[in-house]
Amino acid sequence: MSDEFGVESVYAELLGRAPENKMEPRMEPLFRAMDILGEPNKAFASIHLTGTNGKTSTARIIEAGLRAHGLRTGRYTSPHLSKVTERISIDGEPVADETFVRVWDEIRPYLDIVDQELNAEGEPRLTYFECVTILAIAIFADEPVEVAVVEVGLGGITDATNVVDGQVSVVTPISLDHTDLLGDTTADIAREKAGIIKRGGFLISAAQPLDAAEVLLEQARDLQVPFRFEGVEFGVESRTVAVGGQQLTINGLAGRYEDLMLPLHGAHQAQNAAVAVAALEAFLGGGEKELNVEVLREAFLEVTSPGRLEVVRTAPTIIVDAAHNPDGMKASAQAILEAFNFTTLVPVVGVLQEKDAVGLLQQLREQLSDLTDEICVTTSNSPRAIPAEQLAEDAMAAGFPEDAVHIAPRLDDAIEWAVGRAEANNDLSGGVLITGSITLVADARILLGK
Repeated sequence: MSDEFGVESVYAELLGRAPENKMEPRMEPLFRAMDILGEPNKAFASIHLTGTNGKTSTARIIEAGLRAHGLRTGRYTSPHLSKVTERISIDGEPVADETFVRVWDEIRPYLDIVDQELNAEGEPRLTYFECVTILAIAIFADEPVEVAVVEVGLGGITDATNVVDGQVSVVTPISLDHTDLLGDTTADIAREKAGIIKRGGFLISAAQPLDAAEVLLEQARDLQVPFRFEGVEFGVESRTVAVGGQQLTINGLAGRYEDLMLPLHGAHQAQNAAVAVAALEAFLGGGEKELNVEVLREAFLEVTSPGRLEVVRTAPTIIVDAAHNPDGMKASAQAILEAFNFTTLVPVVGVLQEKDAVGLLQQLREQLSDLTDEICVTTSNSPRAIPAEQLAEDAMAAGFPEDAVHIAPRLDDAIEWAVGRAEANNDLSGGVLITGSITLVADARILLGK
């Protein structure tokens, strides 16, 4: 049963709160809400993910693996692309509109109590992200799910999602992002993210910068938690480009898994897949029991990751990709060079204000210099989007010549211009890459009918 109007009205109510980029570094109101609601955070097992890049894709691969093993799953990721219910998935599908609205109506009076208490203490009321997190946990308990795959919003130690105690804590690659909130070095950022490691849990980490790895190791040792790092105990043994993705052999913690067909592009997605396999082994068998390779193959075939090197149209090929920081852009650009045979690629770029726009554009220019002569800068619908004129200055600062930077404040105009440029050669080998912020990718997917 659909309750589209109800979802929109709940979403409007949520948007009336402090926005997503105004995270409150606090946990007490979340634990208070859990307490009043009867501890829904203890109603299911969980796998908790943090990191700078790759969280959502890794979460989706883990979830597919759990489902293939017959478990009823919840998945909480952010942000959403086209509809808020995408953040809260049950068995791989966005939660039903009716459930979303019903559970919100059930918990709202309890959240009012927390808001009143916060108000009395002179504290800001629950934020948008805190409320959606509480709603997700309440929905998972209501369904009920057996295991939830939960992605942090930002950081870890004081992220709203840290009311769950992950049986497995997963850390995807850490790099510099949100430095205004999380710190200026990868060690500082790792300190914040290490906050999701819990006593009695199990740490699975992607390969990390040395300073970040040391922080994670120290936290795991302090809590006497077993830890396994990519490149030491597990990793990608080999990968070959295949139609629509890549074929992998992964050395896990307990087994070697051959002929895994992953319908996602790029070395970074292979890395995410290896991390996901290790997390599944840790969760399902304490890292000591080999997974059934047939079940794993079946799981991999089911994996999708919308907005991550996603082909949304052909003739010319249009790819959308939420590479929202320099490391993400570098990984995406390398994956494009590997998986697609473009002779020209026209990027359409929009970036949010708190991001390293110059760094991102520099990676784009350096990695794709053989394919890209010109670039179009634009803005998404987000109030936090960098204005196109300012982004043009950033593009020039990143090394693009002034006459190679086209400004189109409206995304539909930007796409139309880019498609025209991609088709100019008449050889069907030109493409368009719409990239930068996830909000731009979300707007593009809607415009292009996804």
